[in-house]
Amino acid sequence: MLLIIGIVVVLGSVLSGYILAGGHVEVLWQPLEFLIIFGAAIGAYIIANPPPVLKKTGKAIAGAMKGPRYKQDAFLELLTLLYSVFKLAKSKGMLALEQHVENPHDSTLFNQFPTFAKDHHAVTFLCDYLRLMTLGTENAFEMESLIDLELETHAAEEHEVSHAIQNMADGMPALGIVAAVLGIIHTMGSITEPPEVLGHLIGAALVGTFMGVWMSYGFVAPIANSVRATHEAEMRYLHCIKAGLLAHLQGYPPAVSVEFARKALQTHVRPTFYEVEEATQKLQPV
Repeated sequence: MLLIIGIVVVLGSVLSGYILAGGHVEVLWQPLEFLIIFGAAIGAYIIANPPPVLKKTGKAIAGAMKGPRYKQDAFLELLTLLYSVFKLAKSKGMLALEQHVENPHDSTLFNQFPTFAKDHHAVTFLCDYLRLMTLGTENAFEMESLIDLELETHAAEEHEVSHAIQNMADGMPALGIVAAVLGIIHTMGSITEPPEVLGHLIGAALVGTFMGVWMSYGFVAPIANSVRATHEAEMRYLHCIKAGLLAHLQGYPPAVSVEFARKALQTHVRPTFYEVEEATQKLQPV
């Protein structure tokens, strides 16, 4: 929603300023200039990026428009889930988690938490490391290194789209110049025309430079940054799981391990200690 508001503000500010200065909006409507700039930008985007990035681009932009998937309620649910997992492991042993880890979609434990249960990547992430623990992994430092390696890989994959969009933004001013130069070439071919015709042709050519710069810095680059920020915000979900797992592996009680996980969250989505305590007291036994 904020992305859409920002786009409207950029459009309104530039166009209203131009109109108030006495400019004519119809002069800015140059479909052939747009075709050169946007067509070349899209073509370059296709050339520069592998199929997986191209497939994820639309989904990433749509996600940026909606904002991060995880709100405070989702993180409160996650912390409550982690408490349930750690309490079960402490009371009945790590092997008690095996049935839930091996069949997470049929797990009575995980299905109490619908937001988590629907997130395939988060379920796989948690189950993979719980499985390692049931198999006897006890070294928290080795586990942390392994988790960090996976998170770095995941972050790099997620940031491919934002990097690609940013690269397109960086190239659009140059493509605007290309459109402007082609317009000037066309104008020079019509040099014998009267001044009013030449003025129209030169104005159309200059629209290419304006449009390339405006689209780059006003729209495409901010969208790239929004995509990146959305991915980084969503990565906190996995970092929260990581903090809880490492605390549990070092032998802390469930409530303390969950507090470690809670502290890994950004303040604007972090539930309070008392909210977590209240939620865990309402848990149904597994």
